Amino acid sequence: MNSENVVILGASDKVERYSYKAMKMLIEHGHKPILVHPKLKLINGIPVFHTLSEITNAETLTIYVNKEISNQIRNEILNLDIKRVIFNPGTENPELKKELEDKNIKVEEACTLVLLSTDQF
Repeated sequence: MNSENVVILGASDKVERYSYKAMKMLIEHGHKPILVHPKLKLINGIPVFHTLSEITNAETLTIYVNKEISNQIRNEILNLDIKRVIFNPGTENPELKKELEDKNIKVEEACTLVLLSTDQF
């Protein structure tokens, strides 16, 4: 299994949130979560970045924010040096998806939790 640095956009410290569950599951599968939230400083002892522009070393971005928020930070997403973006259910953004694909970034509309639990990550 290859370990990846995975950006979680919309990270949460609330255990019931899917982004929190994804963070835990990524760690269990040997990946390094890179957490992004505009206000939180730490989640389970992991430092939290406030913007995507602070991140320099990641392979995958998994999105847990709605289309309105991803549109507000569209340029940060497009400027992130990554190979893959996962739009989790409810975060789909067709215009952003096309822009990412135009940059030869692999885009999946899928659930990170399902991908991890079925060894398709």
